[in-house]
Amino acid sequence: MFLPEDKSYNGGGIGSSNRMMDFLEEPIPGVGTYDDFNTIDWVREKSRDRDRHREITNKSKESTWALIHSVSDAFSGWLLMLLIGLLSGSLAGLIDISAHWMTDLKEGICTGGIWFNHEHCCWNSQHVTFEDRDKCPEWNSWSQLIISTNEGAFAYIVNYFTYVLWALLFAFLAVSLVKVFAPYACGSGIPEIKTILSGFIIRGYLGKWTLIIKTITLVLAVSSGLSLGKEGPLVHVACCCGNILCHCFNKYRKNEAKRREVLSAAAAAGVSVAFGAPIGGVLFSLEEVSYYFPLKTLWRSFFAALVAAFTLRSINPFGNSRLVLFYVEFHTPWHLFELVPFILLGIFGGLWGALFIRTNIAWCRKRKTTQLGKYPVIEVLVMTAITAILAFPNEYTRMSTSELISELFNDCGLLDSSKLCDYENRFNTSKAGELPDRPAGVGVYSAMWQLALTLILKIVITIFTFGMKIPSGLFIPSMAVGAIAGRLLGVGMEQLAYYHHDWAIFNSWCSQGADCITPGLYAMVGAAACLGGVTRMTVSLVVIMFELTGGLEYIVPLMAAAMTSKWVADALGREGIYDAHIRLNGYPFLEAKEEFAHKTLAMDVMKPRRNDPLLTVLTQDSMTVEDVETIISETTYSGFPVVVSRESQRLVGFVLRRDLIISIENARKKQDGVVSTSVIYFTEHSPPVPPYTPPTLKLRNILDLSPFTVTDLTPMEIVVDIFRKLGLRQCLVTHNGRLLGIITKKDVLKHIAQMANQDPDSILFN
Repeated sequence: MFLPEDKSYNGGGIGSSNRMMDFLEEPIPGVGTYDDFNTIDWVREKSRDRDRHREITNKSKESTWALIHSVSDAFSGWLLMLLIGLLSGSLAGLIDISAHWMTDLKEGICTGGIWFNHEHCCWNSQHVTFEDRDKCPEWNSWSQLIISTNEGAFAYIVNYFTYVLWALLFAFLAVSLVKVFAPYACGSGIPEIKTILSGFIIRGYLGKWTLIIKTITLVLAVSSGLSLGKEGPLVHVACCCGNILCHCFNKYRKNEAKRREVLSAAAAAGVSVAFGAPIGGVLFSLEEVSYYFPLKTLWRSFFAALVAAFTLRSINPFGNSRLVLFYVEFHTPWHLFELVPFILLGIFGGLWGALFIRTNIAWCRKRKTTQLGKYPVIEVLVMTAITAILAFPNEYTRMSTSELISELFNDCGLLDSSKLCDYENRFNTSKAGELPDRPAGVGVYSAMWQLALTLILKIVITIFTFGMKIPSGLFIPSMAVGAIAGRLLGVGMEQLAYYHHDWAIFNSWCSQGADCITPGLYAMVGAAACLGGVTRMTVSLVVIMFELTGGLEYIVPLMAAAMTSKWVADALGREGIYDAHIRLNGYPFLEAKEEFAHKTLAMDVMKPRRNDPLLTVLTQDSMTVEDVETIISETTYSGFPVVVSRESQRLVGFVLRRDLIISIENARKKQDGVVSTSVIYFTEHSPPVPPYTPPTLKLRNILDLSPFTVTDLTPMEIVVDIFRKLGLRQCLVTHNGRLLGIITKKDVLKHIAQMANQDPDSILFN
């Protein structure tokens, strides 16, 4: 394993303690922990947790206090889930309310109470009719406040200018806070969370500063009107809550593997509050982000998602007793023929997903490799200015993306005043009281043109927005693209069925004057298709969309669109957007879903290769402190195999670099007489020390006596499977018991990249 050299190590000095430390009995502080940008040892962490649990269970039989401690230890996991759910739900409610208010602030202010958004302001008004429920005297646009009128070209220019100004202010605050206080608060966070859950260490990524800044800047970024969502970043926020709360419990604070079980549950809670979909959140964590997901974690994820959803429902951020802004219910059943347009939407979603991933990754790579990446503030401000200037003239781009999706999902009723519901004969109802299919009016045709322009803008602008140095989710923009395409197709199908109901494809199930086509359903299916094309989710996506709508009978259209979208997108590129960003950033993520089909052997991948310098090893009983310190200072390896002797090369175990440094420094401070000429023993018993000889240093307790080994002729497909399923950091290669070399996770990833004709040097970390 190759990492940047640890410059903090300087060999230490001789301590003056008179106490002889037995390193076999007393644990050394810091041993067993990990450096930043390093991979955890899953096997060791699970073994340590089993030992801890066994010790608590045995002690519980000795006294009442020990029994109480045992019960509290068992209950601590559920208590932690409760706290994560409460905190995640509360923060999500705060973000929703703040973002809604600040989004409306760009257009005007409520004189009846500055803290009210547009909708709540007019709810409290006594001078508003149902049809004009968005217009009330208490709500004043900026032109009304500045020039006392809302009519005319000058008023339009004033509103336009203030809209752009507020957007730029929000974006500037967001990018500045991220740049100064928490650089890790940018992006959606899901690629990094996937990598962390696979066992990678990124210090500070889930820390308190990241949580505080991400919460604040997420509100600012969404309010700026950029083409981004808050749903992905809410997963990051929930995982920050989980990580911070883990420090309150010893069981999770001291064990990296146990902490990752908690983070899996926190990710489920994040999706639960993002979409109001607790079950979808659990399935998202299982399908998309988690690396290790035992049954116990499934139950706890479900509990955390339930508590988070309940907390958000109690806060009621949207004032409609729902968990999301775009909750809808459809009442018209779908027909078998409609599977054809649903599958067409799936094809569109797959094509959009593949196009978006390729273009966005190309732009992000350009950002990383050129001068563009050095000016994040300017980039964000330029994109915000372009978005705001293009968005204001069109009412569908001016409104928030969540409100747009809500409008597109909506099934037109008698009381709807939207342009999308401006049909001719709109007040003629069928016998059952339902609105029949009817000819589109002027408002519908106008809305179609505006939506077509909105679709083009969203497709283009999202490519350049995702990946900037501000919190930016991809769920909502992707759903918006699909919902627009779906609504356009749905209205087209509706008009086709109205004017040509005698065609063979319609006459068997759609009679004149019947309510046959639901354009809102097409929007929902399109949203699922585009989100699936970008993220490659399937099961969790369908469940999330089903929980959004509350309609069981629409599962088949959603499944058809999601599967078609995935097949089309996979045919054009195997990676989803999150996996593509993981590879772009060089994180050591070993994808569990891909098969390794190449016929290579362990000896083809191990280090050292032919003509390379010999493998750096330690001997079990013949090296001094000075020898070991020299090896540490001259190499950057993360660990060293321990052998019987250099001649025999018989393997004894494996010791980590970090553990060696901490142990030697600790011994110099606390063990009297340890000097550079002291011999280090990794054996169980050290020989008697002759008179006038420096005392020996016993370090057997930091030695892994059962490192995973394979023979040099082991097929690499088996080695890759071992790394995936056991979460190994490294594996030693032997031949007839003699040590030949070492394979690290980084070596495996480089080999996979090489076999796929990719750049093996793109794997930056280990």
